[in-house]
Amino acid sequence: MGRHGTIAGRKAAQDSKRSAMFTKYARQIIVAAKAGGDPEYNATLRVAIAKAKGIGMPNDNIKKAIKKGTGELEGESYSELSFEGYGVGGVAVIVEALTDNTNRTTASVRSTFDKHGGNLGTPGCVSYMFNRKGVLVIEKTDELDEDELMMMALDAGAEDMVVNEDSFEIYTEPAAFNDVHGALSEAGLEFVEAEVEYVPSMEAAPKDEKELKRLKKMIDILEENDDVQKVHHNCSVDLEEIE
Repeated sequence: MGRHGTIAGRKAAQDSKRSAMFTKYARQIIVAAKAGGDPEYNATLRVAIAKAKGIGMPNDNIKKAIKKGTGELEGESYSELSFEGYGVGGVAVIVEALTDNTNRTTASVRSTFDKHGGNLGTPGCVSYMFNRKGVLVIEKTDELDEDELMMMALDAGAEDMVVNEDSFEIYTEPAAFNDVHGALSEAGLEFVEAEVEYVPSMEAAPKDEKELKRLKKMIDILEENDDVQKVHHNCSVDLEEIE
């Protein structure tokens, strides 16, 4: 396993999309809080709050989102949507969304695929090329011992750890994600990323730089959509390096 992109690249991408991410993470918190507003007893909410704090979301915003989820404050009702299709070059793309208007989101996602050489397909048309996994990315430091981290992760329920040049990527089954996240958080570790996501089991790539730029443009526009939570793809080229 193992994904493309350096820690610096991930952080730069997060910084450039910070304001949009506030909206996305607020929605995650609202949805998670429907199952209970106390993060001590709601692991999904605890993870959502940790991600929001990781990008600098103010505590007042987090508290307000929790109250909307529990019903203490009036708020929107969000539905979960998933879209599957292909970008240029046969690259498989999965789009996950939280929306208060299904028709608006569907039309917007379809239009984005169409305008950039993609093709929105039916459920299941590309998801077979991915495995659903919990992924926790931790930056390498001199103080962090690789063997100790691996043993800690495995003891908590992780199934694998990949060592990259500047990071450790810990993989879990979706059901074990909250346990592993909680154990490593309690140990004082911080995450560059921590998500349950689609990890590609096979990859593809556009034939030339022109198509790569077109694919990147499509994915950038999808990620800028407030309704879109996450865009997964199986491109073998690191799109953050494409200008």
